[in-house]
Amino acid sequence: MALLEIKNLSLKIGAFPALKGIDLAIEPGEIRALVGESGSGKSMTALSIMKLLPSGAKAEGQIRFNGKDILAASEADMCQLRGDDIGMVFQEPMTALNPVKTIGEQVAEGIRLHTGASRAVAEERTLGILDRVGLPTAKFPLSRYPHELSGGQRQRVVIAIACALKPKLLIADEPTTALDVVLQAQILDLLQSLVDEEKMGLLLISHDLAVVADMAHSITILRHGEVMDNGETTQILTEQTHPYTRQLAQASMHVPERTSHHHSRTNGPLLSVRNLQRSYRGSRSRFFARSEDTKAVDDVTFDIQSGQSMALVGRSGCGKSTLARMILALDRPTAGEIEFGSQRIDHLKEDALRPVRQNMQVVFQDPYGSFNPRHKAERLVSEPLYLLDRPLSPAEKRDRVDVALERVGIPRQDRDKYPHEFSGGQRQRLAIARAIITEPKLIVADEPVSALDVSIRAQILDLFADLNGRLGIAYLFITHDLAVARAITDTVMVMSDGKIVERGNTDEVLRNPQSDAGRALVQASPDLHKALARRIGEQG
Repeated sequence: MALLEIKNLSLKIGAFPALKGIDLAIEPGEIRALVGESGSGKSMTALSIMKLLPSGAKAEGQIRFNGKDILAASEADMCQLRGDDIGMVFQEPMTALNPVKTIGEQVAEGIRLHTGASRAVAEERTLGILDRVGLPTAKFPLSRYPHELSGGQRQRVVIAIACALKPKLLIADEPTTALDVVLQAQILDLLQSLVDEEKMGLLLISHDLAVVADMAHSITILRHGEVMDNGETTQILTEQTHPYTRQLAQASMHVPERTSHHHSRTNGPLLSVRNLQRSYRGSRSRFFARSEDTKAVDDVTFDIQSGQSMALVGRSGCGKSTLARMILALDRPTAGEIEFGSQRIDHLKEDALRPVRQNMQVVFQDPYGSFNPRHKAERLVSEPLYLLDRPLSPAEKRDRVDVALERVGIPRQDRDKYPHEFSGGQRQRLAIARAIITEPKLIVADEPVSALDVSIRAQILDLFADLNGRLGIAYLFITHDLAVARAITDTVMVMSDGKIVERGNTDEVLRNPQSDAGRALVQASPDLHKALARRIGEQG
């Protein structure tokens, strides 16, 4: 008997059919991947298993876990199953953790609730599972709070909570999306070892086919709430007999077409960074003493030319975002200089930065978080126009908005929609429209596609490449995804411990990295072709 068996599962939220006759099964010790674009029904399938559906949702069909009928189970029964027999790891660890409770309290809470263990026993088991996920108490005391940990460390705490009771089934919903490739590899290795040692079933929800090819025994591919393809992972992804499977595979390896352009570089670089440093004061260790200052950025020097596309890659915490904030004049350096268009900007006051901000814009990782949900697209996209030298009339503003929307492939009539009425990919297009409306010379893009599924990611990368070719916009891409760096940038800088440790032509650096940090990133980076070749070799 399968550990989890889903037959003909249908789900309606109001009148909307979110799932249409889903079938899948997971055996003990099996890793099954659930793959599909945004809105395909992946998370709704997971929430149906956990019976955590939104109000107004009605599920029909059959979900049996270890012989138990989930759809017929009471809430009291589900409270016993959740955490004890079925664990779940959510995509964003900061929202899954309680910010006012220590990590020790949060891991021990489930142990005490489900087993009735004493505080001492629960603490002992908490120490054991945190050590198991790579957070030994010598370095990570139980008294730490979530904000005192990095993204990868918080995700390990979430996994510890989910695995503390050794569940029979673990559901991992995009568990590594926001992590750098080295941390991602460590988290995936951890999940693999838990499956092997505990014979736990794992439902891995992911849009990364390279990760799926490397880990999953079986795969179910969804689209619009229906199963498009299903079977053994290597066979499905190698043969690609279903057109939609082929479409996803091609999108995951997509390389945008770059349009060559020529811009005058006689006046020097567009952006020049010289010996930049940013230090943070150490914490107070005694009444009259502090720990050493932390150098987040340490003696960084580089140039970006007009029309150039440069990647900045590195581990979480290496200083990438701190460097970006200083370039954007959102943070001031401790030492060093930043010139933009031959003007030094690191010491300018806010009023003097207006023309600089007109020519230097930013695209964030999460467009929804950077939008006011109560404002329509027209107002959101037009926000940077206040930076122009003269105020525009309402008609001129609307014309600028329409041009920006058309440049990113959004119909002008959609200007009257609210952010929630757009898909994730469309919201990112809106964010890009807002960035280009002032016709800037440089865009700083901070992980702009990491949360997008492969098809939408390919579209956004095509858009970036097209705008680079047509408008000559220079880019600084901050990313942990080396596939993105390869696809969209000419040059790359590798950052480690606040320093630039390697730089050069993107293809050359990523094909043959010379630094330890560069080699670690390349070795940990998922690759669909290599993963499939390895799996075929193991099976053959």
